[in-house]
Amino acid sequence: MAFGPDRDVTLPAHGQVLDIDVGLRQHMLRVYNYMTAALALTGVVAFAVGVLAPESLQMMLYNTSLKWVVMFSPLVVVLILSFGIEKLSASTAQGLFWLYSALVGVSMGAIFIVYTGPSIAMTFFVTAAAFASLSLYGYTTKRDLTGFGSFLLMGLVGLILASIVNMIWPNGIMSFVISAVGVLLFAGLTAYDTQKIKEMYLANDGVEIATKKAVIGALNLYLDFINLFLYLLRFLGNRD
Repeated sequence: MAFGPDRDVTLPAHGQVLDIDVGLRQHMLRVYNYMTAALALTGVVAFAVGVLAPESLQMMLYNTSLKWVVMFSPLVVVLILSFGIEKLSASTAQGLFWLYSALVGVSMGAIFIVYTGPSIAMTFFVTAAAFASLSLYGYTTKRDLTGFGSFLLMGLVGLILASIVNMIWPNGIMSFVISAVGVLLFAGLTAYDTQKIKEMYLANDGVEIATKKAVIGALNLYLDFINLFLYLLRFLGNRD
């Protein structure tokens, strides 16, 4: 007689867990799809500007005052997207995300001028393998990475300040240290951000909220991938 009530309680609860797991997987797949599409857009734009564009256009973008627009316009867009996500509509957030990816592609076109194509491709595949492993760890680990993430975010602030100082007073040893720290920081942030995106998911989110969560999650992982790639390129890239 006791078996019936227990079964009645357990099966719906078990079914609910399954529904949430399926929804979570769909949400994470959507995040990764957005991120992958953004990386593809960035790569296409970077290749078009850095390889296919005439040299006169490259000189104008990277060796005149226009370089400051190329450098800072992505920053303006990502700040609007990051801090205004709650007020933006889902469609506007998506549009800004694609715009940001394209602008980053313009700025990254310079790597095709500085580094050889094979070394860029090799670094990309190394980054992709490392990113996949770290993101999988962040998704599957039972360990709470919140404290670790706070430490990484403080380290990121220090990295930005050190990079600014090194731009003003260039130093070879400092550049090496910054690159090494950058690789470690964004490797850790990949795992941390993946866990944070997973924890932000709620099964009862509406379409608008779910889309914005997917966009901001994809943005975080996109930034982790791009920065990890650029810092690794300093070690693995062969200059032209």
